[in-house]
Amino acid sequence: MSAHTMMESIARLVPQGSRVLDLGCGDGALLAHLQATRGCTGYGIEIDDAKLLTCVQRGVNVIQLNLDEGLAMFDDASFDVVLQIDTLQHLRNAEVMLRETARVGRMGVLAFPNFAHWPNRMSILRGRMPVTKRLPYQWYDTPNIRVGTFKDFEALAEKNDLHILDAFGLQEGREVRVWPNAFAGTAVFKFQRG
Repeated sequence: MSAHTMMESIARLVPQGSRVLDLGCGDGALLAHLQATRGCTGYGIEIDDAKLLTCVQRGVNVIQLNLDEGLAMFDDASFDVVLQIDTLQHLRNAEVMLRETARVGRMGVLAFPNFAHWPNRMSILRGRMPVTKRLPYQWYDTPNIRVGTFKDFEALAEKNDLHILDAFGLQEGREVRVWPNAFAGTAVFKFQRG
């Protein structure tokens, strides 16, 4: 699935004119897209120097911060939407950051590689960790601290009193709403505090 297609699917979940906080914003492409197409404002959070520079060159407001240190600098409900796109799997404090996302934003949008996608299951059955377009690393050099599934996130949301507003998978440019736990490489959730 192209980054552009994922960007479009995520952008549709963000209301026009929202104040957005993008956690782990990378090169700022999504935030720049939201500014240009949906009239959004806000900030990206990124730790990588080169990506910070690209954000600035794109005209994206960015703050250098290690997300493992939390979001204490932001007040409750100070953003309409907090994005965590391909961020959760890299965090040591994933559950804390999920709660912080729900605290700081009126709504959260999260996307991560779905480890239960059927090609991954087949790799495990063959005795090997999966290497796919969505999980392109070997087990020994992956930047992912953890792996999770669509169903795992549903359980984590319930445990943390988060109300799921929308949930679907993404696979090769299309939304998967029937059995996304098995048939989608990416899990996408839109949620708010319960």
